[in-house]
Amino acid sequence: MHFNRVVLLSAMLGLACTAHAAKPTKKPATRSSTQKAPARKAEPATPGAQATKPKSMQEILDATQASDWRTLDPANTLYLDLASGRVVIELAPGFAPAHVANIRTLAKEGYWNGLSINRSQDNFVVQWGDAAEDDQQKKPLGTAQAKVPAEFERTGKGVKFDRLPDSDGWAPQVGFAEGFPAARDPQAGKTWLAHCYGAIGAGRDVAADSSNGTELYVVTGQSPRQLDRNITVVGRVVQGIELLSVLPRGTGPLGFYEKPEQRTAIKAIRLASEVPENDRVPLELLRTDTPAFTQLVEARRNRRDEWYKRPAGHIDLCNVPLPVRPVKK
Repeated sequence: MHFNRVVLLSAMLGLACTAHAAKPTKKPATRSSTQKAPARKAEPATPGAQATKPKSMQEILDATQASDWRTLDPANTLYLDLASGRVVIELAPGFAPAHVANIRTLAKEGYWNGLSINRSQDNFVVQWGDAAEDDQQKKPLGTAQAKVPAEFERTGKGVKFDRLPDSDGWAPQVGFAEGFPAARDPQAGKTWLAHCYGAIGAGRDVAADSSNGTELYVVTGQSPRQLDRNITVVGRVVQGIELLSVLPRGTGPLGFYEKPEQRTAIKAIRLASEVPENDRVPLELLRTDTPAFTQLVEARRNRRDEWYKRPAGHIDLCNVPLPVRPVKK
């Protein structure tokens, strides 16, 4: 199940000062006039006239409380270990339960251990899995399912949705659901995860239900939102994306590596819950349903630092930062 069989070629704030003029007399003063207009007493400054300096993103984060953050669930966290370091992935069982269940099984049984990263397409994705072309030579799936249903979208009923204020070109509404960049169509009653930078998807063939989670890809280029509701999104990278985005670009069609030595070996892909606690990466993510996050979005939506001369008044879903920090001990 390779992307080389997937139709993706087309997919890819100053103060306003008001001058105070003396009230004109009924007759204008002449040069022979000996009278002087009385001096105008300075008016006291109006409280609040001095604009408060907007908080920076870092100042907003520094003021957060412990309750503004959530801890990664080890049962829904994958560690992709490479020679260059560890990539931390948060899974999204609320949107792709069948795929995530299969991925958990694959990870527990060591399916990806010893396999490789086989594709790095410029401004698009990095993909990993079994490089064997012949099904007979592919690594056995163990107890994982060979076929799972397509999970491109889910019912919006019961989904807490933290909506952004701006319009979107790909969906009626966008925002965040369960901490993931998401979109929804209230009229149709559907919600789905968006292909933002760092999104993890399950590669498939032409058939909608031809993905099972064995071949995964991560978005490493400009957000290919045309893939939304066309591929199952199973999670997102929360740390270590730079280890994938810097990989050499593949020279073959769609960025696949043409020679085995060009591939990057995968040491292991494991569930955090299966890793000894002293070897885990304890991380916290800023919750998207808090006033602190709303402030952060506005700070990025209307940049008012000294360098910016014109606030944008708009932010794209995939440009909203999702802060991550180590758990404080």
